[in-house]
Amino acid sequence: MNKISCSIAGGTGYTAGELLRILLYHPHAEVGAVHSHSQAGKPVASVHRDLLGETELCFCSQLPQTDLLFLCLGHGLSADFLAQQQVGAQTKVIDLGNDFRLDFLCGERKFVYGLPEAFCDSIRSADNVANPGCFATAIQLALLPLVQRDLLRDEVHVHALTGATGAGRGLSETTQFGYRNNNISIYKAFTHQHLGEIRQTLSSLQPTPLPAINFIPVRGDFTRGIFATLYTRCSLSIDEVKSLYQTYYGPHPFVLVSQEGISLKEVVNTNKCLLHLAKHNDYLLITSIIDNLIKGASGQAVQNMNLMFGFDQTAGLQLKPIAL
Repeated sequence: MNKISCSIAGGTGYTAGELLRILLYHPHAEVGAVHSHSQAGKPVASVHRDLLGETELCFCSQLPQTDLLFLCLGHGLSADFLAQQQVGAQTKVIDLGNDFRLDFLCGERKFVYGLPEAFCDSIRSADNVANPGCFATAIQLALLPLVQRDLLRDEVHVHALTGATGAGRGLSETTQFGYRNNNISIYKAFTHQHLGEIRQTLSSLQPTPLPAINFIPVRGDFTRGIFATLYTRCSLSIDEVKSLYQTYYGPHPFVLVSQEGISLKEVVNTNKCLLHLAKHNDYLLITSIIDNLIKGASGQAVQNMNLMFGFDQTAGLQLKPIAL
């Protein structure tokens, strides 16, 4: 099978680094170019030091035409980049930013929301995909089976802890070691930007009106991963809930329902989402964990690429967790 050619815009960030790490060993893809205005001409491995010895690629300021373009730019920059670089209509696009998650149009391009566990068939036929946000991925995967059966009727309470890489490479007071070390803090309580795409997706899948989703995001003092707990009232027994989730996620290789309690290191460095389910009186407690840089970003983007080009969903994504 011939390999597809890929290029990456915004090549210096964490998501671009993880994307390169996956694509360099993907059986059906090769990276033709990595774009960065600020680092043009410099070796990619001079920024992504974990790729030293893995690639001789250098950053470029102009992108060649390739089969697929990954956009790893800052939020709000993707539409301008597509116009400025004059990306050809024959090039498929996966945007890892938030530009097209709510508004799916960009000129003549129409984007599909890239949550494979909800929209697998649409992604397969898409030319342009808006990759979901990391928190949005963890939360939606926790709730999809309930929504699909029109069972999400009572308000949902979400507490989700994310690692420092969730804030990107840009420096700020809350990303510095002195702030993060041995510290946790709440931010954007009830107002996080991922709530829009969560509500839009779940509302499109549930016939009855969606209840309130009360989301408290928390900065953690670790590098990567999202540990989310959600609870809502549910009339099903725990056995019925487990059967519902196992049936829903049976065809989806990266979402697994664990019978045992779960911990974050079980998913770090993988494209997996692990779920754990428990009932406490009338409340269903759902724990959902992902690696924010892989299943929450670059790994999910490659999963979408696999679907778009007819590859096996798991191609290039059979990654081992750090575990200990």
